Amino acid sequence: MRWPMPAGRFSMGEGAAPDRVGAYAAFLRHGAYHQRPGAPSARQPFALTDEGQAQARAGGDALAAMIAERGLTLDPVIRCSRQLRAWQTADAVAGRLRAHGHAVDRIDETSALAERGLGSAANLTVAEIEQVLADDPRHGPPPPGWKSDSSYRLPLDGAESLDEAGARVAACLGDTLGRDPVPGRVTVFVGHGASFRHGCRYLGLLTAADVPRLSMFHARPLLFCYNAHGSWQHCAGAWKVRARSEDPID
Repeated sequence: MRWPMPAGRFSMGEGAAPDRVGAYAAFLRHGAYHQRPGAPSARQPFALTDEGQAQARAGGDALAAMIAERGLTLDPVIRCSRQLRAWQTADAVAGRLRAHGHAVDRIDETSALAERGLGSAANLTVAEIEQVLADDPRHGPPPPGWKSDSSYRLPLDGAESLDEAGARVAACLGDTLGRDPVPGRVTVFVGHGASFRHGCRYLGLLTAADVPRLSMFHARPLLFCYNAHGSWQHCAGAWKVRARSEDPID
């Protein structure tokens, strides 16, 4: 199986009849965290706020309800990015799933689920990043709106574009489910809004036009069905629709 797949390919769309042999994936964006003001929301190392912890617990309860409503089973391994906020969210979700009678054996961290990497500019503010480029004679200024430009990659060592982050996440999702797609089993992935959304474009779940107008609620699960022939379907949970004035930093 080749991953990632081109946008729009194999998507059945929300509301279509799911394949009965389908495995399931639940995507959860991390809860609210202590973000550095003015810095793009990427690989900051800070912890969840109290609100974020509460969001994560509520997300675990919501996911347990989705599983019960559909008579599904849970993969006992939860996957998450290596950012503290994602691991804390996964840990809180695991605690609530256990409280609802589900077995969760462990949480596996992987860099494949990380947010878009800014390379050597990691955790600088937007103003600091733009000043770095202004001071570097090799580079011009970044284009207006560069933070949310899916194809733009900072010209700095180790940086990636949002599209590249999405391809990485899509490959992780496809490889994980494609190896052993157990019918009716839910695999939980905890990560980040922008890389999840761009990953969903590669999986055919969102269009390029959907990506900037949608976001993910903190720690609220989105449930998808992965079918044996390689298609994905949105089964439950709501995307967050951005206000026109909202800056898409996540």
